[in-house]
Amino acid sequence: MKPVLVKGAGVVGLVTAYELARRGIEVDVIERSERIGAGASWFAGGMLAPWCERESADEKVERIGATAIEWWKAMLPDKVAQEGTLVVAAARDTRELDRFAARTTGHNWLDADQIAQLEPDLAGRFSRALYFPREAHLDPREALSSLRDTLMAMGVRFHFGLTTDAAVSHRFGWHIDCTGHARLPNDPALRGVRGEMLYLRTGDIQLSRPVRLLHPRHPIYVVPRRQGVFMVGATMIESDLSGPITARSLMELLNAAYALHPAFGEAQITETGTGVRPAYPDNLPRITRSGSNFCVNGLYRHGFLLSPTLAHDVTERLLNPDHQSEFHDEP
Repeated sequence: MKPVLVKGAGVVGLVTAYELARRGIEVDVIERSERIGAGASWFAGGMLAPWCERESADEKVERIGATAIEWWKAMLPDKVAQEGTLVVAAARDTRELDRFAARTTGHNWLDADQIAQLEPDLAGRFSRALYFPREAHLDPREALSSLRDTLMAMGVRFHFGLTTDAAVSHRFGWHIDCTGHARLPNDPALRGVRGEMLYLRTGDIQLSRPVRLLHPRHPIYVVPRRQGVFMVGATMIESDLSGPITARSLMELLNAAYALHPAFGEAQITETGTGVRPAYPDNLPRITRSGSNFCVNGLYRHGFLLSPTLAHDVTERLLNPDHQSEFHDEP
């Protein structure tokens, strides 16, 4: 088989390159920026939380996302923490917990004592919570970097600072476009969903797992990274505008983090960021084909959850045209 060109070095592009390379296919990856993960992948929460996501997502996200946990654990065993997800709400918002529970499965109800046993620094702050014990999380930046190193060891070549029109593409038999929001101008069905996040550093609180704080208007999550560092996210704004975080979003994220624990009020803001996540009208991804070109796009907020299955499907479709994908060309 002729070599394959993967366009885009976000999570979808890297996972696709891996699925191709492990089948012995020669692969090159081109990326218009100067590094991997320059788009939304770099600012992702890294939560492998298919049961929580079912609250607002199609059942495919839960079913397929559950398999992604095992994929990432096998791929990067030292990068994945399977400590579950804790979902809490302020006293005035406890109805949100009931609503969340009614729309999801795979959870246990916890009382105040059980919350304290699970996360001692949240002791006395919440009277009840939902715990999703099978869920996991990873640091997207560490995961992407490790995946790049693995690909390079497998012989995959990277070309940074190149556009998809670069002359390097002429020798390839197949092109797989994984460029995410960069395709918005070329695909009228795609829309952009802006996500904003920030990093906080504090030595006054420790968490062992992602914690979701429910709120009727702006729910947030806090994900522990390395010691004393937490990622707080994320807004979901129907917009394809990039640029710095807005003042409103920054205040909402900080207020919510403070509501989770007052210690975050004294934390240092070490980074803010935004990413535009591409989505189709049904918020499910698609694999489309035109001649020798495939396109994998529309992962919305589920890049790390759905990319292993999408990468497998597009690889199988390339090798076997009769392969039936989970995600058809049309919704």
